[in-house]
Amino acid sequence: MTRVPLTLACGDYDRVWPLADGRVRPEGIDLNLVRLEPEECFSRMLTNAEFDASEMSLSSYAIAHANGDDRFVGVPVFLSRSFRHSTLYVRKDSDITDARDLAGKRIGVPEYQLTAAVWARALLRHDFDVDTSGIVWCTGGLEQPGRVEPRTPQLPEWVRIERVEQPLSQALVDGSIDALMTARVPAEFRVGSRMRRLWPDYAAREAEYFTRTGIFPIMHMMVVRADVHRAHPWVVRSVYKAFSEAKRIAVEQAADRPALRYTIPFLLDALERQAEILGHDPWSYGYAANRETLDTFAGYLAEQGLVSEPPAMAELFAPSALADSRI
Repeated sequence: MTRVPLTLACGDYDRVWPLADGRVRPEGIDLNLVRLEPEECFSRMLTNAEFDASEMSLSSYAIAHANGDDRFVGVPVFLSRSFRHSTLYVRKDSDITDARDLAGKRIGVPEYQLTAAVWARALLRHDFDVDTSGIVWCTGGLEQPGRVEPRTPQLPEWVRIERVEQPLSQALVDGSIDALMTARVPAEFRVGSRMRRLWPDYAAREAEYFTRTGIFPIMHMMVVRADVHRAHPWVVRSVYKAFSEAKRIAVEQAADRPALRYTIPFLLDALERQAEILGHDPWSYGYAANRETLDTFAGYLAEQGLVSEPPAMAELFAPSALADSRI
């Protein structure tokens, strides 16, 4: 049987390495794995559909699908998940000490529609009772000027967006914005001189959030081009099974070494604490296991003006990927 060539772009994660080094081979597929930064994957796929399959921003895909973009079908492989209590920064000398102090302020965010920003804004509104309607969202590049959204979302008038030409990190330091919301840690914060996190105890807050809600926020998923799916409907299941196996290997090997696999001195403690708080499989793939998280996110998209009504999240995925086969 001739194997179908498939070029797939995604980030360089440990849960992808078994696919990259050939330990896992997708059934019937000759895989060309292109490892790129996630932002580049999203931009190139959304703009030109350059790859047969790609890692994709959950928010970008859900918004595009809600607006009639049918170029892709989803695969419930959630390559990136992250709590977002760590994403808010202020100046060290700022008088902003509590989430409610952000009401009416100017907050920098690389793109309004970023998945991380959707989750972080929902935290402000639902967990900290912040009136987000008066916030001005200042968009632009985090470290470099000129960043633009692959597709400008159609937003209601009550969403206040302002373009910032200088890097957002510099805008915070200069005082032209009051806070910064970013998934990437700003270079200025690493220096440690002029920025601080709004919540230095973010890890404890994230553990409490999961214990209370059961949600480990999904950031990215996988998509396959619709024309590839039409030509080879089985590809979606093959990709899903291969990524699931690669993740299983990565999780199993993280701690199963006589010497630490990663340059994290307290790795074993972190893994044991993770299991205690998040359970045995916090990085679950599949639609059914993540339905509540996906539906919650759909509500946030509508609430923040990114879609007119909460999208039916099951419709994002290829029907063959909605349920696992059982033996």
